[in-house]
Amino acid sequence: MTNLHWSLPVARWSTWPVAASAAPDMGFIEPIVRRRLSSLSRIALKVAHDCAAGRDSVRVLFASRHGELRRTTEILRSISAGEPVSPTSFSLSVLNAMSGVFGIARGDRSVAGALSAGAETLGYALLEAYAQYATQPSEPVLLVYADEPADPAYGAIEDEVNGGALAILLDASAAAGRLSCRTVSAGALASSDANTDRTSTGMAAGALAPAVFATQSEALLYCLTARTAAQWRRGFVTWEWNWHDGQV
Repeated sequence: MTNLHWSLPVARWSTWPVAASAAPDMGFIEPIVRRRLSSLSRIALKVAHDCAAGRDSVRVLFASRHGELRRTTEILRSISAGEPVSPTSFSLSVLNAMSGVFGIARGDRSVAGALSAGAETLGYALLEAYAQYATQPSEPVLLVYADEPADPAYGAIEDEVNGGALAILLDASAAAGRLSCRTVSAGALASSDANTDRTSTGMAAGALAPAVFATQSEALLYCLTARTAAQWRRGFVTWEWNWHDGQV
């Protein structure tokens, strides 16, 4: 994998915790639509709504490793049992269902897309959001990541996700700070550490190594919350995120 390094202007971000004790307030979605939404779409729409507040239009990128896999699994079970499948359930089972519902609810015809890339979904979604924003920085980009563990029917999943949702609004004109992202191969990381060169991550020489987390979402959320470097590793590649205050 080629080593990459990019930086995102973060105007605001919102998260829905894994262990939330209450359901999200979905008053911004019409009741007839709200009743049909899965728990995954609900938390995704909630953080998206919070991040896009006050913006007439935003480009949306929705990312999820499994997406509406649980709904799809229910459909497959219905087919296997010879039962009819609800057209509504089918239409809401696709990966970009949330972005479609969000655009309709807002009356926003801006470009919307969806992305899935296995255990590295969130990392590549950040890269895609950067590419979209860099192409047209005059229009904000809203990245929405939401996921939940796969149905037990699929067995053990390598590098399985946690449940939860996270939204990040990219807009340099109102940036509270910048999120730096990088991928480093094992050899390059060892060389960098040996030279104590922390320039690319904003770390001072001699600083403690970044905390390492089991999932990308945990690492990124820690970075945004603690405003310090965090890592996620898979194979010979390390993904690292760091926060820089102010409009750098």
